[in-house]
Amino acid sequence: MTEQSLPLEGAPLIKPSTTDHPLYDSVVEACRTVFDPEIPVNIYDLGLVYTIEITAENDVNVVMTLTAPGCPVAGEMPGWVSDAVDMVAGVRAVQVAMTFDPPWGMEMMSDEARLELGFM
Repeated sequence: MTEQSLPLEGAPLIKPSTTDHPLYDSVVEACRTVFDPEIPVNIYDLGLVYTIEITAENDVNVVMTLTAPGCPVAGEMPGWVSDAVDMVAGVRAVQVAMTFDPPWGMEMMSDEARLELGFM
C-alpha cells in the first residue's frame, strides 16, 4: 500500500479482523464456501473479504468487496456470505457491508487462489 492510499491519520484503509476470537476460523471457513460464479475460487482466497469483526456477543460484521463494481452478483453476494456465516454455531447475528475502497486487486489473492487460476 502506498503512502498516498492511507488516510491522513495513517490508519490502514482495511480495518483489522478479530483474528483472536474463538469463532474467527469458523467464520473464515464459512466465507470459503461462497464462490464468485465467474471465478472458480472462493471469495476469501480471492481477497474479497476485507474484515471479519466479531464482538464479545458473537455478532459478526463482514466488510467485503467485489472484483469489479459492476459484478453481476453484486446484489446477491452479501446475502450469500450472510447466510453462510449465519450457519456457524455460536454466531448471534451477521451483517455484511460492501465497500470499494480500497478497490480489489489481484495482489489481494492468496497463493492458493493464484495457483488455482494459473498466476503462479
